[in-house]
Amino acid sequence: MPSRRELANAIRALSMDAVQKANSGHPGAPMGMADIAEVLWNDYLKHNPANPGWLDRDRFVMSNGHGSMLVYSLLHLTGYDLPMSELQQFRQLHSKTPGHPEYGYTAGVETTTGPLGQGVSNAVGMALAERALAAQFNRDGHEIVDHHTYVFLGDGCLMEGISHEACALAGTLGLGKLVAFYDDNGISIDGEVEGWFTDDTPKRFEAYGWHVVRDVDGHSADAVKAAIEQARAETGKPTLICCKTVIGFGSPNKQGKEECHGAPLGADEIELARKELGWQHAPFEIPADIQSAWDARERGAQAEAGWTERFEAYRAAHPELAAEFERRMRGELPADWADSAAAFVQQTVEKAEKVASRKASQNAIAGYAPALPELLGGSADLAGSNLTLHPGSKGISREDSAGNYVFYGVREFGMAAIMNGIALHGGFIPYGGTFLIFSDYARNGIRMSALMKQRVLYVLTHDSIGLGEDGPTHQPIEQTPSLRLIPNLNVWRPCDAVETAVAWKAGIERTDGPSAFILSRQGLAPQQRDGEQVAGITRGGYVLRDCEGTPELILIATGSEVALAAAAAETLAGEGRRVRLVSMPCVELFEQQDPAYREAVLPTAVRARVAVEAGATPGWYKFVGLDGAVVGLDRFGESAPGGALMEYFGFTADNVAQVARDVLN
Repeated sequence: MPSRRELANAIRALSMDAVQKANSGHPGAPMGMADIAEVLWNDYLKHNPANPGWLDRDRFVMSNGHGSMLVYSLLHLTGYDLPMSELQQFRQLHSKTPGHPEYGYTAGVETTTGPLGQGVSNAVGMALAERALAAQFNRDGHEIVDHHTYVFLGDGCLMEGISHEACALAGTLGLGKLVAFYDDNGISIDGEVEGWFTDDTPKRFEAYGWHVVRDVDGHSADAVKAAIEQARAETGKPTLICCKTVIGFGSPNKQGKEECHGAPLGADEIELARKELGWQHAPFEIPADIQSAWDARERGAQAEAGWTERFEAYRAAHPELAAEFERRMRGELPADWADSAAAFVQQTVEKAEKVASRKASQNAIAGYAPALPELLGGSADLAGSNLTLHPGSKGISREDSAGNYVFYGVREFGMAAIMNGIALHGGFIPYGGTFLIFSDYARNGIRMSALMKQRVLYVLTHDSIGLGEDGPTHQPIEQTPSLRLIPNLNVWRPCDAVETAVAWKAGIERTDGPSAFILSRQGLAPQQRDGEQVAGITRGGYVLRDCEGTPELILIATGSEVALAAAAAETLAGEGRRVRLVSMPCVELFEQQDPAYREAVLPTAVRARVAVEAGATPGWYKFVGLDGAVVGLDRFGESAPGGALMEYFGFTADNVAQVARDVLN
């Protein structure tokens, strides 16, 4: 039987060989953390390589994702669908071994850990989802949700501010099944971290309310095992295991130095490392006895079979709960969803009330939530302004995890990354609110939602200078068009309660990416529509008002500006002009429509066009062209009542009408 060190050295060898072959990558972290990984994966991690999606598996996250060869080595060695040929194609086009672990590319990779700090924050979301699902579904004698979330992280993750946001909340909520391994090697890209990172990390995490295991020798299997036992025994707090390691362990001339952090060791150094480690095997060669010792397929199948047997007993005792659990973990909406959602939209049409779209959003949440127990809401300390609470909201706390609402505190970025972890875990559709201006703080988390194609809903309120007196620091100008630049993010800016209800319905039904709802503080008048126009909302853009015959002018507007564009259209129609008004609540969806539909809404022959949106203008020129105009705002706002600002900056029906006349003339 191979020794533990020999098993760990398989990780080291594969990592240095793959990085060398790619002539790119980070061998230091995988070589330094190999001993920790060996103990965790061989003695504790509950998983089944033959079924990476097993519902009650432990989650493993490599937050310092540049050390991706550690993950790929583990997946290959334990029997996942990751053949050696893929390790040999590390960092190459279309391989299953990209430079950072990417969700959806590689079986067994739980999240895309790109920018440092987000992986551990995703892990907090996964642990939170596990706790909440367990509280909602477990019953006496039937613990069908019972797994851990393990995360590896390094100095860089801890330097990033998001780690503070997420880990502080994890401590407050007492996420006892979250275990983090801190790779304390004292090295980052610029060298020894003592020049820029001297935090007392154990004290920091103790202050968060974590259980901390200090000064663990990360190269001693016995010490690591004892630390994990302590962590698993502590059920009321998350645990940080502080592992002292040597980066690039086994490389005689480069271990312990920044040289091995982010560059190949070099052929000569690898040869020396092989001798140092006693690994006398060719590149990418794993001896049969070591491969066999790592193979986790049999024990993984047994673990899942045991859980399946317990789940069938649960099904017999609680058939409705079992069916609901399976539905939610599949990500399917309830059988009656289509009817109940359509009924709410129709009710909103009939109600026809003037209301701020942030309030319409709250009404939509309240309307849809009773049919969607998987909705898990939250806000970054702005619940009363974002209006993310609804009558059925119940906060999740350390004492009671059975709720459906997270009070995230002032943690916009942390909220976004935690919601990504919740969505990745499964069983919930997370939504979270903040002011649109603060989406910049959360931006990379939003980007990662889109990159991973996760169903995460962003409630972004106070959407323009219309918010008023808080002034230019809080008035979004470039945020909405900037969000529209993120691939695979649907950005909705609804003009009234009906468009808001449809936007929420579309976001809930979308399974291949996130949606952002851009919502007003000020009241928005209801627009009149027929059934075909209501259906048109789901296509992202549609004709809201039209003229007899071929239009000579098209007005395009979103959000609060639709009403003033409608008033301008009425004025122009009174002057004998043939005007069409297009509401475009979701540019991305409109651009996905077939050419015939887009041509029907925006006829190419009609070159006189004016777009109206209280924000930065460049993105609208693709719709209005060089012959058109945009009524927008390419400067920062001012502090004054919202109505006064709208008038001052030209967001009036009279100004829109005049700009339209200028275009026509």
